[in-house]
Amino acid sequence: MTDIDKSFPGVRALAKARFELLPGEVHALMGENGAGKSTLMKILSGVYTRDAGTVLLNGQAVDITSPRQAQDLGVGIIHQELALMRDLTAAQNIFIGREPRRFGILDERQLNRDAAAIFASMNLKLEPTVRVETLTIAKQQMVEIAKALSYRSRVLIMDEPTAALNDAEIAELFAIINRLKAEGVGIVYISHKMDEIKRISDRVTIMRDGE
Repeated sequence: MTDIDKSFPGVRALAKARFELLPGEVHALMGENGAGKSTLMKILSGVYTRDAGTVLLNGQAVDITSPRQAQDLGVGIIHQELALMRDLTAAQNIFIGREPRRFGILDERQLNRDAAAIFASMNLKLEPTVRVETLTIAKQQMVEIAKALSYRSRVLIMDEPTAALNDAEIAELFAIINRLKAEGVGIVYISHKMDEIKRISDRVTIMRDGE
């Protein structure tokens, strides 16, 4: 991302902001509240459109105009406020709107098999048929990550992912991050927690006043 500008009425949120992410790295994005971290990542994930600047993905210029387009390009985001359907199962949440069908009818067995395969790749012990409302926040977050990976994400943005987790759950999350790194996924890690940044990140970019 190069020379990214974004303004809202009365506020210049980003001014020639730059960011680079390599495959298989955790790149921490830091800065005070209002520094522009989330705005920059919302542009990358298709929530906002930029006013100026360029975005290159695998060396190719891209215009990301919607979250669905970002997902199709392999860019996933795990928001602080989890966006799961609590009364559906884990598998249903992962493939919502993209469910496998057989003769035009929902193939529940295939749906659960596909979800189980993603959980296995994450080394995560979680039943595809479990209802999301019965899961801890940490496990719900794992379902969000699995959903992002179901789009074959090569870029994964995590916005304050440990805010509601205890130490054991953080360790579980970091183990999954390390496995994703080993598979070449680039991870943007937004956090204020210096101890976590030192443990998990390879590089740090600090934003201030949209730059």
